[in-house]
Amino acid sequence: MPLPSYEKMLEEAYAKIKTPGKDKRFEIPEAESFIQGNLTVIKNFSHIADYLRRDVKHMLKYFTRELAAPGSLEGGKAIFQTRVSQKTIQQKLEDYINEFVLCKECKRPDTKLIKEGRIVVMKCEACGAKCPVKQLK
Repeated sequence: MPLPSYEKMLEEAYAKIKTPGKDKRFEIPEAESFIQGNLTVIKNFSHIADYLRRDVKHMLKYFTRELAAPGSLEGGKAIFQTRVSQKTIQQKLEDYINEFVLCKECKRPDTKLIKEGRIVVMKCEACGAKCPVKQLK
């Protein structure tokens, strides 16, 4: 009886130790939003900001600019004066994460925003990389 090849044994061992769905420790949070009249409310806005380790005011400024609508914070909720679908809000959240949370080098979420002079820099605590991010005006 011939022995199985090294590649075959390696595949079997990897299949035994790999648990499905657990390879990523960072998951993009789901925005809980609803439309109330002409307003859009994101219920868990401050929880998302805490999870991403970002200032809630910075996130609000990004969303107001991207949605082209005035917004405010009330008790952990973000309220925007426009009607926006759940899908659009989730897409804007993913765009924010790609631009201001994930490291450009190692793609990890272990970053923080630091102001160096007039430039805001994203510093990765995992790999040490630094890269400038665009200013929110």
